[in-house]
Amino acid sequence: MLTRRQFGLGLLAIGALGFRTAGYDYTSRETFDLFDRVFHDSGASGQPTHTNELGALGWGQSYVLAAFVRMYEAYRDTHYLDRLIHNADLVLAGRDSERGVTDYRGLSVPGWRNTSYTAGGVTLLDVSGRPALEVRSALTNVSDALATVSAGSAEGRFTLVVDNPRKKRVSTFTDLTMDPASPDFAVPRILAAYPTPNMVTAKALSTGSPAPGTFKLAAAPAHFSVHTGMITYPLASFVRLVRHSRHLPRKYHQKAAEYLQAVRDAAAIHEHEWRDAGYFVWTKGMPVPYDGVEQPHNQTLGLGQTYAELAEATGERLYRRRTRALAATFAGDLRLNDRDAYFWPYWPTFGVMYRGYTQADGISEWTPSFGRPPVGAQQAEDLSHAGIDVEFAAVTHRWGMGFTGQDMARFARSYTRNMATTDAAGLATTFLNVDGSGGLAPAGQYLQAPRFMPVAEWDGELFTHAHKVYTDHAVEAQMGSTLLGVAYLNWHARKAD
Repeated sequence: MLTRRQFGLGLLAIGALGFRTAGYDYTSRETFDLFDRVFHDSGASGQPTHTNELGALGWGQSYVLAAFVRMYEAYRDTHYLDRLIHNADLVLAGRDSERGVTDYRGLSVPGWRNTSYTAGGVTLLDVSGRPALEVRSALTNVSDALATVSAGSAEGRFTLVVDNPRKKRVSTFTDLTMDPASPDFAVPRILAAYPTPNMVTAKALSTGSPAPGTFKLAAAPAHFSVHTGMITYPLASFVRLVRHSRHLPRKYHQKAAEYLQAVRDAAAIHEHEWRDAGYFVWTKGMPVPYDGVEQPHNQTLGLGQTYAELAEATGERLYRRRTRALAATFAGDLRLNDRDAYFWPYWPTFGVMYRGYTQADGISEWTPSFGRPPVGAQQAEDLSHAGIDVEFAAVTHRWGMGFTGQDMARFARSYTRNMATTDAAGLATTFLNVDGSGGLAPAGQYLQAPRFMPVAEWDGELFTHAHKVYTDHAVEAQMGSTLLGVAYLNWHARKAD
């Protein structure tokens, strides 16, 4: 079963949309323009009219918007700015505030909510219809889960079963009571059993026992900084391009002013998650797995890309200061191997997820414990997420807000010396992780190879191999990330001419 994000990244089989396989020139604008038409005609996930409920904008259309930016930079043809405007206007029309929908707090904000990565639950009622017990699950695909209440061994006792058929996981709690004085009081009994297969926790809403029946859990809508960053980054790039141009017609400047305000408004949604040391957190109580912890590097740096472009476009010290802080924090986790190449972890090493935590630490409501301290989630960053990290590093270097040319070369070697390889058939592919671990990458990962183009000028082998990934696998117009891949191959080829 593919995850929604893998689907959005292009794990469809090559040619799965039914198009011919041909020897495309992936460095030509004709190929990009064809792929643009085919993708938008296909209705595949990531269209500008889609919502972000399942991540279609954050992990789909965002790549398309970024592709238009790179194609404009490559060819200086306003056709690509017009394409961006067409899609961006549709994406902005899909903000919560425009759709009239709210997040878990009941707020309708100028951003794009998501439910595919959030936690959620259901409020169980007593026989009188009053709220009795909130049952929560921090497992993804929570909307597929069901909570079943049945009678216990005596009056006032009940059994709770949380079943997620899609995940094939069941959590069972027998003979619970809503009496806070009882050793079988539901809330501490469920907490003591954590982590159960469905990562269940509970919150008492009264002392009444929940009525028997089966009830569907629902994911709580929330906003992820990485989605906001991925969507707004190309809009901020558009603003920067227009503001730095003396030749573009007035209509582009009008759109730049509109998009600047939209980007500011969207970024402001995450103010309460920002920490001045240079990272974002998921605040405790936010309905996500691992609330209360520092966000992974890629999720923090997703919005960092936007900050960097806003800093360059507006000159405002706030955005410049935050970009520098983010760069310094990320740099602190970069490690150098004997091939003079960088590698780094998915989670920041200074964070509680990296070292793990217990219930006694009081870190998280939805995920009360994780790992076995001092060991938590210490996996290396993967290629696809690293594309965000490297993009951030490159844009900060480009605008003089962090990282040196030597850093760029070492990021380039992360690809050429750690990840680039061939498979048993001799086809160009990659290893999964930035340190070369994880075995051969699946298609949804190796097809992201061109996203390392921002550092390709520091290592000529990078473009050669990433381009060969596309030619060897005869990549078709599949998803938004495919368009960005072709755009980046065009972008670098034009720079090299």
